[in-house]
Amino acid sequence: MERLVQDVRAIAQEIVAREGGYVDDPDDPGGATNHGVTIHTMRRLGLDLTGDGQITSADVRRLSRDQAIAIFIEHYFERPRIADLPTPLHATVFDMYVNAGTNAVKILQRLLGKMGFAVAVDGAIGPKTIAATARALALAPDHFVDAYGIERRNYYFDLADRRPPSRKYARTRKGGKGGWITRAEAFIAARYHLSSAAFQQRVSAWD
Repeated sequence: MERLVQDVRAIAQEIVAREGGYVDDPDDPGGATNHGVTIHTMRRLGLDLTGDGQITSADVRRLSRDQAIAIFIEHYFERPRIADLPTPLHATVFDMYVNAGTNAVKILQRLLGKMGFAVAVDGAIGPKTIAATARALALAPDHFVDAYGIERRNYYFDLADRRPPSRKYARTRKGGKGGWITRAEAFIAARYHLSSAAFQQRVSAWD
């Protein structure tokens, strides 16, 4: 158990490093964000760090890395029951839960459905999702984590297809892979990364 706690903290530290510092992008529905923690999350948790009775961007700016790590471990790993999934999936599902909330679980559940496991796509990790994930991983131990990562990548592409303002997160100004895509591919074996040509073909309709 102690080893698991240490490993989860290391994953959370990597997530915070990946998320970066304070940003307030008008195209990001998350609003003001620091170390990956949004103002909406801080309001939900009642984190009034300035003590003025309000939770504003000033509170978001005050959030420390250690506070962000603690929030992620409790509210984005332990409470959603990601710990109950097979260990090989912890890093990628945890990272996606921080980035996309319950959609991280829905992506997993849809993948399980494609593999023939009857689970509800409800974004909640319960006994059926836990059992089906364990069975799916046992059936494809060398491919299941990659398959989840590829589904993550497809989720980002589909989101950018539907929401043009979000395309800047999937494709850089110079036309290369944006942060969303490189984030997903960080959890996918290199042999499944899109080539530059394949990426350009995938996003060609955005021009």
